[in-house]
Amino acid sequence: MFDDVAANYDLTNDVLSLGQARQWRREVARAVDARPAQKILDLAAGTATSSQPFARAGAYVVPCDFSIGMLRVGKARHPWMPFTAGDGTRLPFKDETFDAVTISFGLRNIQDTGAALAELYRVTKPGGRVVICEFSQPTWAPFRTVYTEYLMRALPPVARAVSSNPDAYVYLAESIRAWPDQAGLATLLQKAGWSDVAWRNLTGGVVALHRGVRV
Repeated sequence: MFDDVAANYDLTNDVLSLGQARQWRREVARAVDARPAQKILDLAAGTATSSQPFARAGAYVVPCDFSIGMLRVGKARHPWMPFTAGDGTRLPFKDETFDAVTISFGLRNIQDTGAALAELYRVTKPGGRVVICEFSQPTWAPFRTVYTEYLMRALPPVARAVSSNPDAYVYLAESIRAWPDQAGLATLLQKAGWSDVAWRNLTGGVVALHRGVRV
């Protein structure tokens, strides 16, 4: 499914998020706080648009994704980056490899969330950090109602206009509605072993930025 939307993926995300996707990426970059010579895993990196801020900071960033189509598009755009194919529940990396691990809008697409969080924990060095940016639940009830209406009614026709595979975005809307809220995801992080778990709402809770530390 994601192979089919790879070519226009970044443009479609910008349109469907009403331009907010770029701000969300900036907030992720601040939270990860990549430093020179650090090793960063960007899981579900797609075409590696999300990886660029870490590389510009001087970190060694590995864009990893399950979709070969996404990786091919990304490699054509950024041929110098070490794109890696990988399943989020069985990552192809040794224990305690990365100083930081991050995933943006991809955790929701991994069938076993707990296994993915445990794998991220496994490949993170002691003292390392996780940053997860994912759709969540708006905190203000009237806005939550409007947002739900947008997901189910407005998003599919907009996707048909700009995406090569609009059915993928129908799935997107349904998966967002079924996803745990902020506290629910925090609980899953804690169960996977992460400490100091906290979150911050972006765009009124449309997106939440979760953080944790491996101690």
